[in-house]
Formats: sequence, structure tokens, C-alpha cells
Amino acid sequence: MAPGELRELFLFEKLDVEQLRWLSERGRRERRPGGTAVYREGEPATCFYVLLSGAVALSRVLHGDDVEVSRTEQRGVYAGATQAYLGDRVDQVYKNSLRAVSDAEFFVLPADEFATAVRTWFPMALHLLEGLFFGSRAANSLVNERERLLALGSLSAGLTHELNNPAAAAVRATEALRDRVAGMRHKLALIADGRLDGTRLHQLVELQDTAVKQAAAAPALSAMQTSDAEDELSDWLEDRGVAKPWDIAPTLVAGGVGVPWLATVADTVGEAYLDSAVRWLAYAIDTELLMGEIDDAVTRVSDLVGAAKKYSQLDRAPQQTVDVHELLDATLTMLRAKVPPGIGIVKEYDRTLPEIPAYGAELNQVWTNLIANAVDAMGASGTLTVRTWAEDGRRLLVEIGDTGTGIAPEVRPRIFEPFFTTKGVGEGTGLGLDISYRIVVNKHHGDIRVESRPGDTRFIVCLPMVQEPDGGAAEDPGGDGGPGAVPGAPGTWAGSA
Repeated sequence: MAPGELRELFLFEKLDVEQLRWLSERGRRERRPGGTAVYREGEPATCFYVLLSGAVALSRVLHGDDVEVSRTEQRGVYAGATQAYLGDRVDQVYKNSLRAVSDAEFFVLPADEFATAVRTWFPMALHLLEGLFFGSRAANSLVNERERLLALGSLSAGLTHELNNPAAAAVRATEALRDRVAGMRHKLALIADGRLDGTRLHQLVELQDTAVKQAAAAPALSAMQTSDAEDELSDWLEDRGVAKPWDIAPTLVAGGVGVPWLATVADTVGEAYLDSAVRWLAYAIDTELLMGEIDDAVTRVSDLVGAAKKYSQLDRAPQQTVDVHELLDATLTMLRAKVPPGIGIVKEYDRTLPEIPAYGAELNQVWTNLIANAVDAMGASGTLTVRTWAEDGRRLLVEIGDTGTGIAPEVRPRIFEPFFTTKGVGEGTGLGLDISYRIVVNKHHGDIRVESRPGDTRFIVCLPMVQEPDGGAAEDPGGDGGPGAVPGAPGTWAGSA
């Protein structure tokens, strides 16, 4: 290609004659018929392409599909080995695919020759580009780590709060249980001081066992039913000379005790011992109820620890077969303290979905980011919906929906850009969705879709049900190429190698 022709391209218009001649000697023309591939994503980046004529389309692989991201017929746009000047410090592979839509002609320069030209002719620009590239990558790495630490700190605080509640309940129940056991021993001494024959005492112990079993299986009553039952028991006990019956009536009702059963107690011990017997039985019932509280509290602690274990995936390999529903439930448990009481949570799980190969801990980070954003969007009230289903039998979809104000149309194209946030200063880093995108797309070869209107915003994460071979969505060390990326200069339409 003649030097004069090269000067007509905006990319080379400021080069001198010797530089144009150098390019002319080392580059070549190539023609590609319409419908053919110029290069494919994941292949070694061997050439730098400048469009001379025709129309081309740029695409990327997302969850197994080749998705077109741009199309142009502007003369002079370029793509291919645009990062060849960085050498082996980055993987020199094509980060996208280029296809000729119509018959197209290119000026093609080998990658090593393109790298030599940039390094030799533009040393200052080269230093600036290298500093920008590696500085941005290092900064992204540090800020990403900071984002993860902040999220971990927030989750740890929430988990500590959640653990404190059942632990405190267990401590309170234990202290009360100690008092009840002491009182029960005292009342038993009053009953069994020799004035109650052995047969009746054995019958009373049997009644105690029955009371404990009733307490464990007592049905829940409404506030009105509880009040009526307590009044009925209090009146019955007061008529038979039991002192302060209103003190023990709530315990008896909570244990499922009614007037007929108390009548059996009265027949067993006699009117003279009814007060002590009823109080002794009330202590037994209260003891059983307190032990139930302790059991519930300890179970709650165990469940929280189990959820934290599932969330962190500390005992699992980085990549394993996971049940997405377990990951979602663990994340919701970890985030419970961050969800206001006015926000309802709706789960619509398709439990028939199979386990999938994935990086469990990193998917939990995605759920954390999406759920936290949904909660922030709703404020104090709303509905958080978590739904799963299958698509085409090949993909598993997870939807995180909220009833917040929605995403403004002018903001939506930028939501996946790193450091972009609509929150106030100090309230967000703008990396949550960027990190989520990279985990889903780059690491799992999946996709994230967004649908939003006021009162209904949905982030849909699409994951392959079977593991795809590497190369479908290579890691992007430069930090560009995400769904919100835009060309870096007029006339460029593919700026990553």
C-alpha cells in the first residue's frame, strides 16, 4: 500500500514520509469476502487491522453465544492487536471477534511490527500508555480488594448482630431456668413432706410428665384466645383458694393446660395441696418452655454458622458443583440485618434445577452486590424477589428484583462501568456491578441482563449449566471491554487486543 494512501487514514495522517514508507513496506492489503471471520476471540493476536472499505462487525462470546457489540463501515477504524506494545506482560490474544459483513479490505500490520512502531516513534506516549494501563490495573486490583473487605466488614457486623440475639436469648433463658428449677425443688419439698401419700405423689409425677409433653406440643393461640384462656384459669384457681392465680395462669396456658386437666390435679392431690401442686407443675411447664427457648436459640446460632460457612465456601474447592439455591439462601441469611423490616422477601425457586459447576464464593459476592443494591434502591419498604428458572435447558437464570424507583435511562448504559455510582460521596465505590459482571461473564462465561422501569427493576444472571472450555470469555486485565465500555477515540471501534 503506497505511503500516500496511508496518509489518508486518520490514524496515520500525522506521520512523516519515512514512517509512512516504513509502514508501507511492512504492511499488506487483505481482502475478506462478506460473511467470513477476520479473527476470532481467544486466538493469538498476531495482526493489527485498519479498515479500508466495506462493513465489519465486532462481537464477543457470552454464555456460549456470539453477541454482536458494534458494527461500522467507517474507513480507518482499527482493531486487533492494539496492545501489542505491552509485550508479554499481558496475554496477547484477541479479546473479541471481527467479521466482514460485506466484502471488506484491510491494511494489515503484523503485531510485532506495530509494537516496534509504537515503541520507537512515540516513546513518551508509550510511557504514558503503559503507566495508564498498569496503573489502572493495579488501582482496580487494590480498590476491588478494598471493596471486598468493606463488604466483608459489613457482613461480619450483620452476622455478629444476628448471632448476638439468639445467644442473649439463651443466656436469659438459662438464668430463668435456674430460678425455676430452684423453685420446683422447694415446692416439691412442701408436697412431699410426708403429708402426701406415695400413691398420690406418683400420680402427681405422672401428671408432671404429661404437662411437660403438653408444653412441648402446645398449639399457638391468638392474643384474644390467650387472654380468654388465662381469665378462665385464673377464675377457676381463685375459686379454689390458689393465691395470686394470675401469676401462674400465663405459664399454664402457654403449656396447653386447661381447666379439665387442673380438675384432674385437684382430684389427685386434694384441695389442701392444690396450691403447691399447681405451682410445682407450673414450674415444670415453665422449665420445659425455657429449655425450648434455649434449643431454638442454639439451633439459630448453628444455622447462622452453617449459613456463614456456605457463604464463605471455606471448606470447598474454589470451583465445585453447587446448588444455587443454597448459595442464595446463605447470602440472604448473611444480609438479614441489612434488610429493613418494611422490605418483604419473596423466593420463587425452581427446585428441579440441577447443581452447576461454579465458583461458589464468588457467586455469593454477586448475590451480595445485587441484593444490597436492590435494598438500597427501595429504602425502608418494598419487595425483594429472588427467582430461579431454566432457559433452553442449557442455562440457569437467577433474577434479583426490587420495587424501587428504577434506573434512569441516561444512567443505565453506565451502570457496569468501574467507579460509576449514583450514590453520594463516601456511600459507594461504584465497583459492585463491575465486579459482579467480571465474575459472571469473565469467570463463568455467563451474562447479566437488566430490565428496569419505576417500581420494577430486575437483574438477571445467566449461568451455563455445564462448564464451557476456557477462552470463551478471557480475563480482561486492562479493565475495559465491559458492557459499559465506549470507544477510546473518534474513529476507533475496538480498542482492546
